Amino acid sequence: MHHHPVRRTFVAAAVASGLALAAVPAHAEDPVAAAKATLADLGISLWGYTRSGFYAGSQGEPTGQFQLAGPLDHYRLGNDGDHYVEFGIGKKTDLGNGLKWGVYWMPTVYNGDTSNTAQVYSDVTGFDFAPGATFWGGQRYHRIQDVYIIDNWVMEDGDNYGFGVDDVNVGAGRLNVAAYTEGNSKNRNANGNNAKRLNLQWHDIPVNPGGKLTVTGAVVHGSFGIGADGGAIGLLHKQEIAADVSNNLFLQFSNGHAEITGKFLGLDSGGVAQPGAKQARVMDMVNWQAGAFGGMAFAGYQTIKPTGGDTTRDLSLGGRVSYGVARHVKLLADVGCNHLTATRAADQNLMKETLAVALAPDTRFWTHPELRAYVTHANWNDAAGLANAATFGRNGRSSANAYGLQVEAWW
Repeated sequence: MHHHPVRRTFVAAAVASGLALAAVPAHAEDPVAAAKATLADLGISLWGYTRSGFYAGSQGEPTGQFQLAGPLDHYRLGNDGDHYVEFGIGKKTDLGNGLKWGVYWMPTVYNGDTSNTAQVYSDVTGFDFAPGATFWGGQRYHRIQDVYIIDNWVMEDGDNYGFGVDDVNVGAGRLNVAAYTEGNSKNRNANGNNAKRLNLQWHDIPVNPGGKLTVTGAVVHGSFGIGADGGAIGLLHKQEIAADVSNNLFLQFSNGHAEITGKFLGLDSGGVAQPGAKQARVMDMVNWQAGAFGGMAFAGYQTIKPTGGDTTRDLSLGGRVSYGVARHVKLLADVGCNHLTATRAADQNLMKETLAVALAPDTRFWTHPELRAYVTHANWNDAAGLANAATFGRNGRSSANAYGLQVEAWW
């Protein structure tokens, strides 16, 4: 009999949650918090993310994905048109003498595709010789920083089979070290390129009052038919400006088959290398909450020169703001401006604007789940339309509208 892996996960999660709720005293003031505490006592953790809803547009027009080919161009609010869920489940076991062993699994569903496993790994903590450090092996997210409004983890490694140690105390900050093969749960251990990668993350380095620095590095080695070995380096300065105001400044470089984020670049499941690239980018992100007014603003510039190819330059400017108008109601506005240039090609421009009304537990920018109704307008120049003739530029159009009802949540 064929057993559906995602179904098994949800059944297991439902059973665990049901047992936890059944164990909550009837007089508990907050049953959800009490259930979480019960699960934690059992060593069980549940976490995840989802976005889904009703997406529509005018006759023959797309329902989302208004973006250029640059990596910084997807301003997400009202611009999805897809359905996604990831559900993580973990079990922590006490081995005694301070040692704890954990096993974790996260399947995902994207537009009906249930064949993906994003994370499957194990870890051990509590060794006397490395207090606070975590040793792990498997396939996992190893993420440092995202830019939420463009739906992009701009600093991360992981997503391949690997082994590492996190949170080694080095005095000034903490150090993560990991080594990866090119294999993952989708391509097993495909080693046509025999690619290997070493990653370092030195994070939480105090450098000034309210400011911390993260330094990342990656080294890639393999047998590539196209392109060469590579490396990546990144700097992230996080500054707490006020109680609810922060700024993140990024500076990143990479070459060869090292992605600028810290992962592999140009490897596919068949083991055949695609061209590597030289990349550089600078970005700044500001996040704030002032009473009922919250938001995030972003500016980024990136250059990419593939091996044997033309250089592209991606300029992205935009932001999202929220304003609370009632206890559970906030208004949202999101604007993204993208400018993409390439050698021997016309400049591409695209603008996307979204207005939305959202229902949430409170009106702060980060509060989720959000249930939102939105309307989106996008327009672009001829060069962008021609470059994207298979998607939003079909039939020579230069603008489009979309609308929908969406839920977004994480737990």
